[in-house]
Amino acid sequence: MKIIVVGNGMVGYKFCEKIRKKENAQHCEITVYGEEHRPAYDRVHLSEYFAGKTADDLLMAPKEWYAANRINLITGELVTNIDPSKKTISTHRGTIDTYDKLILATGSSPFMPPLHGIDKMGVFAYRTIEDLQQMEDYGRTAKKAVVIGGGLLGLEAAKALLDMKLETHVVEFADRLMPRQLDVKGALILKDKLTALGLHIHTSKSTKEVLGEGKINGLSFADGSVLDCDMLVVSAGIRPRDELAKNSGISIGSRGGIEVNNKLQTNYPDIFAIGEVALHQEMIYGLVAPGYDMAEVVATVLSGDNQASFTGFDMSTKLKLIGVDVASFGDALDVEEECVPIVYENKAKGVYKRINITRDGKYLKGGILVGEADAYNMLLQITQNGLSLPEDPADLILGARGANQSASGQGVEALPDTAQICSCEGITKGGICEAIEANELTDLAGVKKVTKACTGCGGCTPMVADLLKSVLESQGKQIKKTLCEHFAYSRQELYDLIRVNDIKSYDELLGRYGEGDGCETCKPAVASLLASIWNEVILKQSTIQDTNDRFLANIQKGGSYSVVPRIPAGEITPDKLLVIAQVAKKYQLYTKITGGQRIDLFGAQLHELPAIWEELVAAGFESGHAYGKSLRTIKSCVGSTWCRFGVQDSVGFAIEIENRYKGLRSPHKLKGAVSGCIRECAEAQSKDFGIIATEKGWNLYVCGNGGARPQHALLLVGDVDKESCIRYLDRFLMFYIKTAEPLTRTATWLNKMEGGLTYLYDVVVNDVLGIGNQLEAEMETLIANYECEWKHAVENESFRKRFSHFANSEEGDPNMKFQEVRGQKMPVEWGSVV
Repeated sequence: MKIIVVGNGMVGYKFCEKIRKKENAQHCEITVYGEEHRPAYDRVHLSEYFAGKTADDLLMAPKEWYAANRINLITGELVTNIDPSKKTISTHRGTIDTYDKLILATGSSPFMPPLHGIDKMGVFAYRTIEDLQQMEDYGRTAKKAVVIGGGLLGLEAAKALLDMKLETHVVEFADRLMPRQLDVKGALILKDKLTALGLHIHTSKSTKEVLGEGKINGLSFADGSVLDCDMLVVSAGIRPRDELAKNSGISIGSRGGIEVNNKLQTNYPDIFAIGEVALHQEMIYGLVAPGYDMAEVVATVLSGDNQASFTGFDMSTKLKLIGVDVASFGDALDVEEECVPIVYENKAKGVYKRINITRDGKYLKGGILVGEADAYNMLLQITQNGLSLPEDPADLILGARGANQSASGQGVEALPDTAQICSCEGITKGGICEAIEANELTDLAGVKKVTKACTGCGGCTPMVADLLKSVLESQGKQIKKTLCEHFAYSRQELYDLIRVNDIKSYDELLGRYGEGDGCETCKPAVASLLASIWNEVILKQSTIQDTNDRFLANIQKGGSYSVVPRIPAGEITPDKLLVIAQVAKKYQLYTKITGGQRIDLFGAQLHELPAIWEELVAAGFESGHAYGKSLRTIKSCVGSTWCRFGVQDSVGFAIEIENRYKGLRSPHKLKGAVSGCIRECAEAQSKDFGIIATEKGWNLYVCGNGGARPQHALLLVGDVDKESCIRYLDRFLMFYIKTAEPLTRTATWLNKMEGGLTYLYDVVVNDVLGIGNQLEAEMETLIANYECEWKHAVENESFRKRFSHFANSEEGDPNMKFQEVRGQKMPVEWGSVV
């Protein structure tokens, strides 16, 4: 059997993946035609392109995957005609190919409203990577952007524009945001939260015309108002890409879409349609999960199982829109005549929850969650599986994880084996449990690899983790995170043992609570704990530290070291600039201004470090801790001191914050920033903690990280005064230090935290654990114990002796070679690579 797939989007790729897993379809020949020049990529997470992901990062699979699975992938070639009588397809390149079965996965295109001027320069769709690349290029010269469409895709587009640091407006024709998912109250809560993040929301707006001469300079509306802008992104819905089918005699619905039956067959039995182009029972599905389900049905039918059928799909969904959790499930907008709504609303915290229950109070029909959606997975399962409700159904939406604890008190264990846990891949509870047992899986990564659960939208991850824990416990396996084989304790337990027993050294801890000689895992971890708890000079732990901490510098290519003085908030006097210049010139160091508003000096040899730092310390500089798992920098903009947009003194506050937490040791490095207004020039929302000035005070954001998986920080509290902001920061940082696993950034720590941001807010702001005063006192102790490590090192003769290449000589390493590049010295190795 020869199969041709037209369209290589997410659903087309998923069909290929699924049919190659069918035993009865192993010998079929598969050819895929894709009009884009790259293989299928993840459109669901398209906005992450603006957060640092590349086009390659978004690929569903590389070209090598297709070859390895005996699939002939043809990219950059558009299928222009189908001849159902001859069973052939034709392409724009003149290719004619034959098929036995044809799969149409042509997807959809953005709906561009018929507005006068919609073709002007500066107007973009939001659909492909090319769209995003063009937006990124054009956005460098833009200042004010508008998104037409306040639905799911429109808000994703708005997030992309915010990431580009543009003033962003959202225009929605309906009277509220996300009208298909949210009721009026839920939409208002969402609007308030998005407004607090810097978005400008305009609802009940009918766009009339795109203004400008050749290039957009504004929008006019039916009510006579005008909105100035120099960039427009249209996200007003989708239209099925059905033109190929229509021109080939395949039946099309009255409003578009290829008509299919329950086996996804068109009016030609050998031609199937799946994904956003398929019209099933007058319904076009705009989410990826139904498309995946369609792909599974067609793959099953083609492998010989004619019982497989597609009968519709639940459009329940959970999303994180610009850092705000939003979810709707079941009959979310059910009218009161058919159900009884139970509503919880907290405008101060930006939380709205609504559940619709049957009038007899026995069953859950659906609901809406805004601002706090931890209970979504369990609520969805209760709805889909008809589970009985607790005596007081309101318990389902009260508390951080009320729903998980309310289903007969059993949580995920109460679900039947047929409950669909992962809707993207159609995986049931029974299938996940069976895979865990059969493959002896012990971690979430293994479950993902074997079952593919959690690899789509990721919304099922918490429930899959609960299932893994449940299965392992039923097998009698102890689930405990120990530091390593030498310590039968977790990092948090060792933290408490060190503090309670006043332990000051690794040897003492190993002797009392460990066994053996230790290893490269526990030694640096314990050193970090000791430094985090007592804040003593790290050189006292040098025997168990890695190279960077041992020599208070980062080792670089070729074996040289970097020197990074602390420059709080980037503010520096001319005299101190002169000192850095003189030191760099004297020791022939390469100099670079970093993104963290510091000046890095590269190329220092080990024996030169004490002398270099002696001069810097004498000039008033302190260690910048670029080598440690500790606070690095607090970046700032110039704020109200110089900037006409600034509303608070961001530089002064940033200096205060950096001086407060300098030297603070933690499970991983920490970076912060303070912005003087919502224009966010200090990029505070990409940091472990960020502070943004408002007219009323300061907004505090937490748990944002750069790196391999960039993640924006989330709003913890808004419009607080400086003293409150510092108090909450003290608590947040100490709670992180006390509870995070080794080498865990704040974003990952929060992602793994049960209850997420809601729980963190309760601990830090509401002090539900009653440890707020303790956390503040512990932070004050660390601040009081601070001492500049390099000042201590250069003044202590025994420490200075450590900084030498050879035990019997003070000379440098003759093997280090440098060359001049762009007027500065570089390692020869670096230069040769360039």
